[in-house]
Amino acid sequence: MTSTLTKSPPAEPGLKAGLKNRHLSMIAIGGVIGAGLFVGSGSGIAAAGPGILVSYALVGVLVVLVMRMLGEMAAANPTSGSFSAYADRALGRWAGFTIGWLYWFFWVVVLAVEATAGAKILAGWIPAVPQWGWALIVMLVLTASNLASVASYGEFEFWFAGIKVVAIAAFIVVGGLAIFGLLPGSDHPASGFSNLTAHGGFLPHGPGAILTGVLMVVFSFMGSEIVTLAAGESADPQGAVTKATNSVIWRIAVFYLGSILIVVSLLRWDDPAILKDGSYVAALSSIGIPHAAQIMNAIVLTSVLSCLNSGLYTASRMAFSLGGRSDAPASFGRTTGRGVPRTAILASVVFGFVAVAFNYLWPDTVFQFLLNASGAIALFVWLVICFSQLRMRKIIQRESPEKLVVKMWLYPYLTWATIALITFVLGYMLTDTADGGGRDQVVLSTLVALAVVVFALVRERVGRKKNALVSP
Repeated sequence: MTSTLTKSPPAEPGLKAGLKNRHLSMIAIGGVIGAGLFVGSGSGIAAAGPGILVSYALVGVLVVLVMRMLGEMAAANPTSGSFSAYADRALGRWAGFTIGWLYWFFWVVVLAVEATAGAKILAGWIPAVPQWGWALIVMLVLTASNLASVASYGEFEFWFAGIKVVAIAAFIVVGGLAIFGLLPGSDHPASGFSNLTAHGGFLPHGPGAILTGVLMVVFSFMGSEIVTLAAGESADPQGAVTKATNSVIWRIAVFYLGSILIVVSLLRWDDPAILKDGSYVAALSSIGIPHAAQIMNAIVLTSVLSCLNSGLYTASRMAFSLGGRSDAPASFGRTTGRGVPRTAILASVVFGFVAVAFNYLWPDTVFQFLLNASGAIALFVWLVICFSQLRMRKIIQRESPEKLVVKMWLYPYLTWATIALITFVLGYMLTDTADGGGRDQVVLSTLVALAVVVFALVRERVGRKKNALVSP
């Protein structure tokens, strides 16, 4: 299949093909490994026991299917607007406008979350600088990197993602040796996989806990789609998208399922250390790795910086695409001589700084609202990708069938099955009535989405009336 690919220039004028193959490979891998894997997996294990593996597998299958659909469209038409541009073409301008701005909003809030998380770790190491100072420093450094050139972003992300990949690979190898008693110097009992069933069974809280686990882990997968935005700034966009789409299965299997399997095999699922110290720290400590907490803090910081770097890049490229389609100020769609959408980057980082300020000034009110209002947007994005692919397949087949180099499996049946699964997850979130839980996130995210849809439809109608008045 790859033999039919041809090299093509970036989709938008002004952007430079500054990302190398090694950059895109690491962006694809790093996009799957979020800080949420290191930080949030402990809560999922406590809620579902070893059955959390099924939760991760279910969400992993969902992501693979969504990425396959997105890969089909992106290989045919690589663009920094990605699914927003495809929704624009397949579903209508209102859809591209809505999902583009919602996605931008999601990543702006993520910038604040990750900047605060990174600042907390750095302030713990060097308390002489206040936490807000570290947040400012981190944001400024990564903003400067993104403003320099797309190659600077790619280089930063290459090393950030590389550290994450090496860390998880080493964790799987070392943990696997300890499980079978083959790790020199470790006093961990050679338990094999007995911990998966020895303490209340594989599903100690019953099958329903699998769905609870799904809600807790689904958002740690957000970011897989970044490579389809970045591909438009590479020399071979089709090849990059095809490679990333085809490799997403093993990436999820190894980095998510593999590392979580090691954790629940090394430790009993109800070990208090999993919640107290974090799943990876607890696992490393159990096999006698010295300074496990500091090692993991360094890895988590790398993941945070990677997420910040990619979040700023992703938000700015979506704003750039919106500007190019006249769905944002025209200045957003212009680039510097280096091919950098400077205004789009600065606008994104300004709102990121505002969100960081909210996090420090009103963490339990304004910032909590922002978190809840963006909480379900990842699932909305995936739904839009599904519906867009249903229409775009026919458009591609009609206009340029030779570009259909990546195909969604069992079209359209698997696409509809994916839509049903995402809808089910959204519905199940409504049963989570905890403060700031699934219901709050779905309701507030839906209200924000509806507000943007109404604005988009009104704007479109006004635009048509103006055109009608201008036309002779």
